[in-house]
Order: sequence, then C-alpha cells, then structure tokens
Amino acid sequence: MANPPAQDLVVQLATLTTEAFDPEFRDIDLAATESIVAAMNSENAAVVDAVVAASAPIAAAIDAIAERMRRGGRLVYAGAGTAGRMGVLDASECPPTFSTPPGLVVGLIAGGETAVTRAVEGAEDDFDGSVAQFDALHLGEEDSVVAISASGRTRYAIGALTHARARGALTVALAGNHGSEMGRVADHVIEIEVGPEFLVGSTRLKSATVQKLVLNTISTVVMMRLGRTFGNLMVNMTATNDKLRARARRIVVLATGCEQAQADAALVDAGGDVKAAILMVLRGVDADTARQRLDRSDGFLRTALDG
Repeated sequence: MANPPAQDLVVQLATLTTEAFDPEFRDIDLAATESIVAAMNSENAAVVDAVVAASAPIAAAIDAIAERMRRGGRLVYAGAGTAGRMGVLDASECPPTFSTPPGLVVGLIAGGETAVTRAVEGAEDDFDGSVAQFDALHLGEEDSVVAISASGRTRYAIGALTHARARGALTVALAGNHGSEMGRVADHVIEIEVGPEFLVGSTRLKSATVQKLVLNTISTVVMMRLGRTFGNLMVNMTATNDKLRARARRIVVLATGCEQAQADAALVDAGGDVKAAILMVLRGVDADTARQRLDRSDGFLRTALDG
C-alpha cells in the first residue's frame, strides 16, 4: 500500500453492512473443510429471501425499463469490478436466450473490456468513467441505465447514474446497503442488505449473488413484457447447436401438445423460428403466414394466436 487510506473513507466503510465483520467466523480457517463449506452456504441461504423482500422496487424498475424499451430504448448495466462483471454476464446471455440484437442489452464495466478478466486499478474511483462509454452508445432518453455497486458508494457507478440522468435516460441503482449514495441520484432504488460477507469485504460472495439474482430477474421479466416468452417457455431462443435444437423441438411440443415429428417439420419450415413453428401447429398456417401474424403482433405470440 503506497499511501495510507483517507481516514474519512475508513470511517465510512466501517458503517457499511457489506464491509462488516462477523465474529462468528473469526477462526473459520481452523475448521474442517466440510464445516467451512456448510457455514459459507448457510450464509448464502438468506440471499433469496432478501431478494424476494425487494420484489416491489424491482418490479417498479422492470415496468419502467420495459416501457422505454417498447419505444426503442436499450437496457444498459454499469458497474465496477465484480458488479460490472455481473452486468456484462447478464447482458451477454440475452442474445442466445431471447434472440436480442447484441446492442439491446449492454454491460459496461469501469476500465473497459480489459477489466472483465483483469483488475484495472483506480477505474472504480473515476466519476466520469462512463462518459466516453455513453458517448459511444449515443445514450439517450429512451434508454435505461442500471448501475450496480455492493457498497452503493462506488464513484464510477454514481457517475454513471448522474451522467445518464443528464442525458434523460431512466436510472436504476442496485446497491447492497440501505441509504446508499447511489440511491440519492437514481429514479428507482433497489437496496438489498444480506449482512456481513463470509470473508470480510469480499463482495464477490453474497453481494454478487444478490446482483446475479436481481439482474436475471430484470432481464427475464423485461423480456417477458416485450413478448419474448410464451408462458414460461423460452420461445425467442436461438437454436445454434444440437442441444438448443433439441430444446426448440421440446418447447414446440410443450406449447402445442403435438408429436415430435410435427414439431420438427414445423421448425424446418419456419427456419428454426420457434414462435412461428408454434403458430403454424396451433393455427394450421404456413410459415409465411405465421411470420406475418407475428410481425403484425410486434412479436407477441399470444396476440398472434388470437389474431
């Protein structure tokens, strides 16, 4: 450590739940391996309940994001370190899961792409670190920015929210401490506390698990609101390998009750388009008609079926 930390920062960190010390685990390194594994995952058990308790603010953010995305907006995640990687991960999973174009859901990380696999020192302290990234995206008022930070005080994340609001974008703060600095500059605030980390300050543990669960929820339910699912079926998937082609067949069978051979034939005629194949089986139309109905219904399969 070249220079000692500022005393006010030391005092501030001591007030954060994510930095707290749990004396129960003071000598945990002396325990048997199985006991350590059990203790660590016992701590994780509280995470799901904490996320469920935050359903209302999560739902409010989802509805606001979906409204803008229906008008052509994008969903942008922004964070530093582990929090940034959680955003990049969730964004990268949307194209294969929901057939979204790569630029519809974007993950930004302090320090740029290099920081995904290697720490970029000082990047999280750069309040203006998102400016060039937003410029490259041409971020605008139909877009939504979800900034992620376990502490809720990361300068890069606070700056991302501040600059996004200045451009008219919707802003959402996802933090691991109540009363966070991020929450004071965001339109929607999701603050979920899960107690001290198993290793003091290692927010790649419970805090990151919260982030993974919340981001999964946001992207999945937003895509449901955009018509990219049918019930709990992943009908907008891209079948690019044998496993996914088998999954596509199974989804058509589950949605229609048809035989596998009929599902295969419909998928072939539809060029692998699961939604079109379902519509073809259920309404007895050809592939072109199915696609036309889906286009008129903005991709909503239920609407196309009713039409």
